[in-house]
Amino acid sequence: MHSAKLTIARFFSVLLLFLGLQFTSSAQENSPYSRYGLGDLTPNQNIFTRGMGGISAATNDNRSLNFTNPAALSQIGSTIFDLGGEIDIRTLKSSSPADKFTSTNTYFSYLQVGFPLTTPKMYKKDMSWGLSFGIKPVSKINYKIEKNERIPNLDSLNTIYEGNGGVNQAFVGTGLRVKNFSIGLNAGYMFGSKDYSTKLAFMNDTIYYYMSNSENKTTFGSFFFNGGMQYDIVLARDEKDARIIKRNLRIGLYGNLQQNIRANSDNIRETIIYDQNGGFYRIDSVFEDKNVKGTIKYPARIGFGLNYQDRNWMFGVDFDYGNWGSYRYYGQTDAVKNNWTLRAGAQYYPNKGNSPTAKYFNFVKYRAGLYYGPDYISVNKNRPEYGFTIGAGLPLTSLKKNYRLYDEFVILNTALEIGNRGNKQTNLRENLVRISIGLSMNASWFQKRKYY
Repeated sequence: MHSAKLTIARFFSVLLLFLGLQFTSSAQENSPYSRYGLGDLTPNQNIFTRGMGGISAATNDNRSLNFTNPAALSQIGSTIFDLGGEIDIRTLKSSSPADKFTSTNTYFSYLQVGFPLTTPKMYKKDMSWGLSFGIKPVSKINYKIEKNERIPNLDSLNTIYEGNGGVNQAFVGTGLRVKNFSIGLNAGYMFGSKDYSTKLAFMNDTIYYYMSNSENKTTFGSFFFNGGMQYDIVLARDEKDARIIKRNLRIGLYGNLQQNIRANSDNIRETIIYDQNGGFYRIDSVFEDKNVKGTIKYPARIGFGLNYQDRNWMFGVDFDYGNWGSYRYYGQTDAVKNNWTLRAGAQYYPNKGNSPTAKYFNFVKYRAGLYYGPDYISVNKNRPEYGFTIGAGLPLTSLKKNYRLYDEFVILNTALEIGNRGNKQTNLRENLVRISIGLSMNASWFQKRKYY
């Protein structure tokens, strides 16, 4: 009991650290497309599956936590503490005018804890049950664009478009398996903000004009739900022990219904002046409309996939679809559209079952994958999003422990993603290099040991 309390205390200490870094860190990212919808969508997969192109619908691994399809939580074998982060390198290339901008940013990807709830009676009936909770980002808004132009018969005009914010989820998930069928549910609180501003300044040699600032600040939050299912088709069992599955085909499905998020908005029109520190303060208020209540429609989403797995290989394919055409902000549409993504990936595990522990790389899991689909932002008529990934699962504890139920072990999951948004017909293309690192720590907390 003392160990359980200590574990929970440690989790919330790390959670507070995560929140501090997540919401106070300063990023150099400048993504103009994050102006639309809910911003740039972050990967909705853990780092274990990111190395395989993001296949998650039918992926199930008892040493990691799959928050994309909560049905996979049903087979958690031990308490898992899962933490992920990423280094995001983006390059924006404009063809008209010809220009380029590169930014490097570091983000936390997710923080979660999962543990099994399976009782001895459930185990005898070929049932299992797992629970997880954590926090992760859904999207990021971060852009700053400066435009200089000459208005005929008037003056030169300097315009600065700026935005920041994003969406996050704090969630609890559970999954239950009955023989070959698993079902799961995630529930929690989705919250975030959108802060958009446009600053105008006339450039005149003889007359000084105050700058104007038009700003819209929105905060929002609401409960959310999503679910999933998985079904195993056993292709072969071990001849000596029928409980051991040698080859398996799994079908997976996940998704969420359209949800309304409660929002509160402030609309401001004011004249401003910059101070010595680069900030600004108000000279006069032209218009204010505060605490305007409304809703943001978060669209429905569905995904399904297949996964084949044996001792050494895993192959999978996913297809997911987002109904972003139904997105509404205070009843208004935005430059977004329905989108889909096709993913494929594989994992190879060299260990044949008799590999000596001295051969470390026989215990490393090697991964690769790819994805393709149209972006949900519809500023350009044809803006595909595609990329390929590689990754690895590296054991950090004694290799002898990887096969004993009550031993603790740690796995370092890594993924490298090289992607692109846009094509030759797109004026503003975006190249992406994302380096993801995750730490999955497994332990036998909360479990009673029995001796026979």
